[in-house]
Amino acid sequence: MTLSMWLMVALLAVLIFLLIRFQQYTTTIFGGVLLMVFALGWISSDDLLSNASNQGLATLVLLILISYALEKTSLLTHLTRLLFSESERSSLIRTIAFSGVSSALLNNTAVVAAMINAIQNDTRVNVSRVLLPMCFAATLGGTMTLIGTSTNLVVNSMWVKQGHEAIGFFDLTPIGLVIFAVGSVVLYFTSKILPKVTIDKAPIDEYFVEAEVETKSPLVGKTVEEAKLRNLVDLFLVEIVRGNRTITPVSHYDEIQAGDKLIFSGDVKRIQVLSQFDGLRLFAEDSGLPTQTLTEVAIKQDSSLVASTLKSTGFRAKFDAAVVAVRRDSGKCSGKLGEVRLRAGDILILATGPDFSSRNNIRKNFFVLSGVKPQSMITGWREKLVIFGFIGMIIASVVTGQPLFNLALYLFAALLITGCIEVNEIKQHFPMSIWLIVVSALCLANAMNTVGLDTKIAELAASGLSGLAPSWTLLGVLLLTTLITELLTNNAAAALMFPIAYSIAVGIGIDPYPMILAVCFGASCSFISPFGYQTNLMVFNTGVYQIQDFAKVGALVTLVVTVICVMIIPMVYPF
Repeated sequence: MTLSMWLMVALLAVLIFLLIRFQQYTTTIFGGVLLMVFALGWISSDDLLSNASNQGLATLVLLILISYALEKTSLLTHLTRLLFSESERSSLIRTIAFSGVSSALLNNTAVVAAMINAIQNDTRVNVSRVLLPMCFAATLGGTMTLIGTSTNLVVNSMWVKQGHEAIGFFDLTPIGLVIFAVGSVVLYFTSKILPKVTIDKAPIDEYFVEAEVETKSPLVGKTVEEAKLRNLVDLFLVEIVRGNRTITPVSHYDEIQAGDKLIFSGDVKRIQVLSQFDGLRLFAEDSGLPTQTLTEVAIKQDSSLVASTLKSTGFRAKFDAAVVAVRRDSGKCSGKLGEVRLRAGDILILATGPDFSSRNNIRKNFFVLSGVKPQSMITGWREKLVIFGFIGMIIASVVTGQPLFNLALYLFAALLITGCIEVNEIKQHFPMSIWLIVVSALCLANAMNTVGLDTKIAELAASGLSGLAPSWTLLGVLLLTTLITELLTNNAAAALMFPIAYSIAVGIGIDPYPMILAVCFGASCSFISPFGYQTNLMVFNTGVYQIQDFAKVGALVTLVVTVICVMIIPMVYPF
């Protein structure tokens, strides 16, 4: 081996060491290695720019941004309400099936986030027996399609860079479907060995929010249960005010009537969820002020508002603001929002007009505490555009054979033009970390080619593995990728293992495609440790599980994935 090859090996060893030692700086480490190979002259500026604009990578970025727009719709919220029943085992089966199928098409991080909230809010299931199987099912489901997980798209971008045709949308489905089916059975039975733990939810500032049912609302005549108003995420229907009558507590069979004031309690950041119900109007919307950005204030002791009601103060005219919600630490609010007598210390969430900050009476009456950014939601025809546009993109890709990049670009442009996704949201949610890791990995592959290390790996593979069946080589690639995934992260594992697996396949003279698919599945096989993948960490951070809970269930799931991949991949895609 030449000096350049040894330097390249040393650089890869240092990269792996730094990634294990400093996982929180993954992006910085990859970026530093990228600069190093560029400075050493192992890649040119043309190579760098070509890798940064790789079509597979651009497809990955577009799909992540489109997935964010999907997260802003009510799709997941509505679907998760159908999951739970009085039977815990039945609820578990539905949860596993839903999270897996959803993750095959949607971002699995978004699916797990929505499911965590839904599971925590439902009293009919034991949280600890459902959360971990749900999380693992989402990971398994993500292996079923090209867009199911970012690792598949990372591998696809590197595969395209090698001059091959992009991985097909359903190329992974035959293998992923078997893995998901068998894995689901394992999760169903291993859930019984998980501890029964009662989860303590983090305290949420409980606000008092009013929404009025309009005359032509489709909610009129439906029960609370039928209207799907009982299991909203972090919002709870506590009262119905009907004329001079207050219905509390609200039961699932109470019927909604036109003009009812629905009183919710919970996290004010979730108020945009209410806008997804046609004919439900927030108290503040009567003033015509937008509720996308809110201001939190506390009423001063000497405020003129003390002992007055909102209706009697002429609040909008006086402050160029409207009250969205009220929080009272010393006691519960009740009744219509406009008729609540305000007290010193009450916390108000305000939708403000352009003159709010310049009014002289603001400081006399309020302590301005902070800005509040409600979770953004898409409703109406825009919601339909996002959902059906996404479904149409997938169908068109499969039926017409059009590159996924082209269709994703058209859909993304439509979402941007129609305001389904804003420029600021693109800046906020651009996957900079994944983008830089993939660009760095592509440049590392170029550098290995420049110094001849990929050829050397191929030669060593040809001499050392010539007597072994290709299935044993595939098993080695799969296990090594899985190990790196557990030690690092899924995307880092995919980026590091792709050039090695590709060179080994070339060296022993087999089709590299099965090896590349082994990298896809191995990089998604992060079950034993709660730190290998972000969805694992999300579930682990609920405080329900210990590390050994992941190890017990995860080891069995990992074994299932490994055995099925070694058996099924060569059957579907022969060497």
